Amino acid sequence: MNHEPTASKALRQDNRRMVGKLVVIAGLMFGFGYALVPIYRAVCDALGINVLSVSERVGSGQSTPDQAAQLLANTQVDRSRLITVEFDANARGPWDFKPAQRSMQVHPGELTTVMYEFRNVQDRMMAAQAIPSYAPMQASPHFNKLECFCFNEYTLAPGERRSWPVAFVIDPKLPKDVTTITLSYTFFEVKGKGVKAAAVQAGPAQPGAGS
Repeated sequence: MNHEPTASKALRQDNRRMVGKLVVIAGLMFGFGYALVPIYRAVCDALGINVLSVSERVGSGQSTPDQAAQLLANTQVDRSRLITVEFDANARGPWDFKPAQRSMQVHPGELTTVMYEFRNVQDRMMAAQAIPSYAPMQASPHFNKLECFCFNEYTLAPGERRSWPVAFVIDPKLPKDVTTITLSYTFFEVKGKGVKAAAVQAGPAQPGAGS
């Protein structure tokens, strides 16, 4: 009988230690997820990989409006060759994310737009964002996105559908041996105060709403 209180106290201490460890692990996971985008941007900047759209580069001071206008002018279309662009989508979570078409052929220098479709299939509001990648790697400096949903955080109500455009131009200076480019996006959930704030402002959700 004298050992029961001691055993119970030891069990409670073990439980508290376990809860503490779980809280620390959860905090580290949240912090890593939140820091993933700036880490990715820093790595891509260090490697010289183009991941931002023209509008994002202008807003961040990495490009001037004149440089953006020069790309938008699109006066050097190389009609002597065609590049196959494949579109890939990966979803880290139980939601639908896909390109409207899987591939297309474009001329270097030609302004092209593809749509990506997203649907929140969960029964709760969620926030998510996407990170792009390219293959082969040597094609990435020549893949100029004029409009993109990259790195922006989006909040969707349960059942809500959205479509986002990706407008791009492939630089005619793309090496001749590159005939196929794969543009891939990984869409993942962002957990944080943004979802709670949006839920309060939006009020009751309207499933099936689009934009």
